[in-house]
Amino acid sequence: MNVEPQIQLRLLELAALDTESAQISHRRRVLPEQQEVTRLEGERNRYRDAAATVEIAIEDLDRDIRKLEDEVDSVRQREERDRAMLQAGTVAAKQLTDLQHELGALERRQSTLEDDLLDVMERREAADADHQHAGAQLSRAEADLTDATRLRDEAVADLDVAENRCRTGRDEIVTIFPTELLDRYERQRERHGIGAALLRARRCGACRIELDRGELARIAKTAPDVVVTCPECGAIMVRTAESGL
Repeated sequence: MNVEPQIQLRLLELAALDTESAQISHRRRVLPEQQEVTRLEGERNRYRDAAATVEIAIEDLDRDIRKLEDEVDSVRQREERDRAMLQAGTVAAKQLTDLQHELGALERRQSTLEDDLLDVMERREAADADHQHAGAQLSRAEADLTDATRLRDEAVADLDVAENRCRTGRDEIVTIFPTELLDRYERQRERHGIGAALLRARRCGACRIELDRGELARIAKTAPDVVVTCPECGAIMVRTAESGL
């Protein structure tokens, strides 16, 4: 294949754009800012779950408190009723004994219920402290996630700009290449990632392998407009004064 040396030289521009595009795609896949967002999303979700668990526990404790308060109030009302009957002096002797026993039982029951209520209220207070702590952790995690998301979006926007620049540059430069040359370049790029490279100091810029003397002598005798390829990797080698021929 014969192509003007000036056109062959422009392959290096195309290869540089394609290399940069590949680097952008790789960076997009392993973007540190995205990894940080993913990590913080997991942390935020854990704190959110922890806060929800505490909220459920608080709801259960509040329900227990209301139930115990109702029971204490019921026992107290019954005790007050019995004491009123006792003070009225209208209770028969046999009923008096039963009433006194019942008052004793009600007092013990009320004491037990009040102890239980105090225990549940203490647990409710501790749960409220846990909920406040979980809420603070969640707020910090959400703030960190907001900041990380902003940095991720800025990084992605920068990649988009670079990618669009590479795409525009590529669309402009590919029009100057003969179809056969461009097809060979694209096939090589699909196989090995690099379609063309500079032959510098007797070394292929694509695979970095130094050519032997026989191959270098053959290339040196080849006309400048003949497209030459690396015998090792197959990349198109662009010859310049730096090639060492």
